[in-house]
Amino acid sequence: MDPREPKPRRAPAGAAVLREGVTDAIRAAVVEELATVGYGRMSVESIARRAGVGKAAIYRRWPSKLPIVLDVVSALALHGMPTPDTGTLLGDVQQLLGATARVLQHPLAAQIIPDLLAEAARTPEIAQAVHSAVRDTQRAIAATVVARAVERGELSPDTDVDLALDLASGPLYWRLVMVRTTLPSGYLDGLAAATAAALSAARVPGPGGTAAASAG
Repeated sequence: MDPREPKPRRAPAGAAVLREGVTDAIRAAVVEELATVGYGRMSVESIARRAGVGKAAIYRRWPSKLPIVLDVVSALALHGMPTPDTGTLLGDVQQLLGATARVLQHPLAAQIIPDLLAEAARTPEIAQAVHSAVRDTQRAIAATVVARAVERGELSPDTDVDLALDLASGPLYWRLVMVRTTLPSGYLDGLAAATAAALSAARVPGPGGTAAASAG
């Protein structure tokens, strides 16, 4: 080898490598801690103990427990929420509602979400993270569903994406998160049909603030 040529850089080793398996173990421990003791009682020490790692492994990835939780919440919001593309508005809404219901009915989610909502009232950073992770993620999916329905001629170009999201997801959050009741048989299909019908008739409020609706 020509001594004038730069020596190849050695791959980082040891503490310089953030092993994916360790990161996954820490994230899983955070989810379990949130479900078991809640955000307020959770600590970096308890996360490390549950993950089977040292605290240094956590601090190499996140400076405190808040960024860890924000990271995990964002990842959970994306998990299992594909953007449906069935070819019809009704089919897309049905698929979206089904995926949302499965997430909200997961035992861990049922324990974590109420605690995070309560903590959000006290911690602005968590409130923003929950809003960004949940609302923004689902809004992006809803925007795609609406855009495709507009292209197919099923919806008006002025369809309000936020209204679409509220109509579709609001009843599910109310039932599964707030009052915690089970979904009756056929509920999701009925909600999907009602949502699609309402969106087909809805119009965005005009400049004067008055909402208009199609006559049919």
